[in-house]
Amino acid sequence: MNLCPKCDRPLWPFAVILTITAVIAFLTWLILGLSAIEPWQRLLATLIAFIVVGATLLYYVVSCLRRHCRHNQPVAQGRP
Repeated sequence: MNLCPKCDRPLWPFAVILTITAVIAFLTWLILGLSAIEPWQRLLATLIAFIVVGATLLYYVVSCLRRHCRHNQPVAQGRP
């Protein structure tokens, strides 16, 4: 991740990503347990859901952190 080196990197957004992704993967595992598919297919679908949701949320959070960084913006000069 190429975040600004001057910004302190908060860890709570990444903990939220992990929590949301784990909950969605668990719900996927439970819902697929109601279908008649093989256990390895159930595991594969859960892993794919975990990766897709995690990557999407990670991309969103990193882009928000970059967008709200104030270190790379030019300093506004006052009017004379």
